[in-house]
Amino acid sequence: MNRSLFYIFILLVTFNARASFILLPMDETTQQNHLKAYGITYWCLSRDYKASWLLNYRGGSFLLPDAEEIRKECKIRGVSFEVISDSEQASILNEISSPSQNMESVILEKAPKIAVYTPKGKQPWDDAVTLVLTYAEIPFTPIYDEEVLSDQLLMYDWLHLHHEDFTGQYGKFYAAYKNTPWYIDQKKDAEALATKLGYAKVSQEKGAVAKKIRDFVIGGGFMFAMCSATDSFDIALAADGVDICETMFDGDPSESNYQSKLNYNNSFAFKNFTLERRPEVYEFSDIDMTTKRRIVMEKDYFTLMEFSAKWDPIPSMLCQNHTQLVKGFMGQTTSFDSSLIKSNILIMGTCELNGESRYIHGEKGKGMFTFFGGHDPEDFQHQVGDPPTVLDLHPNSPGYRLILNNVLFPAARKKKLKT
Repeated sequence: MNRSLFYIFILLVTFNARASFILLPMDETTQQNHLKAYGITYWCLSRDYKASWLLNYRGGSFLLPDAEEIRKECKIRGVSFEVISDSEQASILNEISSPSQNMESVILEKAPKIAVYTPKGKQPWDDAVTLVLTYAEIPFTPIYDEEVLSDQLLMYDWLHLHHEDFTGQYGKFYAAYKNTPWYIDQKKDAEALATKLGYAKVSQEKGAVAKKIRDFVIGGGFMFAMCSATDSFDIALAADGVDICETMFDGDPSESNYQSKLNYNNSFAFKNFTLERRPEVYEFSDIDMTTKRRIVMEKDYFTLMEFSAKWDPIPSMLCQNHTQLVKGFMGQTTSFDSSLIKSNILIMGTCELNGESRYIHGEKGKGMFTFFGGHDPEDFQHQVGDPPTVLDLHPNSPGYRLILNNVLFPAARKKKLKT
């Protein structure tokens, strides 16, 4: 009996000695909390552990070194993990490296420093990125116009733009909310901030902010935008030096014939768009498909494009998921008219029913950017004043996974691409 116990003890010691990796599976059936798995990976990077992102292997799994504190953190956060041996790890990497497999192992080296462009104080809407960063326990720093204009973006690797209007038209909320206290207060605060920063108009101050963000990307930064921050950012850049705001927004009429004065060379992703002149219309331009699409909620899905993990690791990272079919969701800017997207922009997610683009990516200078249409991946039509989404109810959300792909993307080791 004692001899049997001794052999069992020896076997256990041998197993533990050979178990030197932790696998965070990201497939549909195994992982109980996909969103917090990103947080675990970020947590490891922030403690100088190296990690690998196994593209297209079991839904884009993460490979971590085995350490007791990592196991403990996974248990605390409710993240499924598997302890594997050296030989199992070698077998996985051998499978991934096979030319016949559309997989790749990407080394993640450091935790990116994250900034979220968001105003101080509570807003009458919620931001999906701050929600998921908080839920996944990934730290971020809120910044706004003062920090951007004083060049503090240089301190960060990754920037998210919340539900913002860079055109100075206060989100085009005028018709529905011009008499509500929050709209009146927001307009006063924006005007006071513009004056403090030395600008005569909010539109001029927001335009200056957009150009600083442009320079951040050109200099090598990563920028992620959702909802109205996507098209309003490009519109502000194209309208640099042109007054496109009506009297109720900036105190004087818009410039005559301003449409013909737009410079599409300045914009990141969109071309040849036509601005919405009517101030009472909740829309910036024809880039957005919200009023043009005729898709019922039950059929509103978009498909993630499949890329070669070995040849195109960047879009492959950004599209990692446990499903290629993602539930659609609305926003002020729900999706993008594909005919108005520049030819050098990579379309990563499209709706098969009408050809609209939902998820796009591009390069600018030394940096990169991603635009994601819609407001909240788990709230089909989020309204002003609605309560925030409770992510404990959606720990495996494919839409929120796309956001977190962008958060971890800058951690990847830079290597010369094959294309």
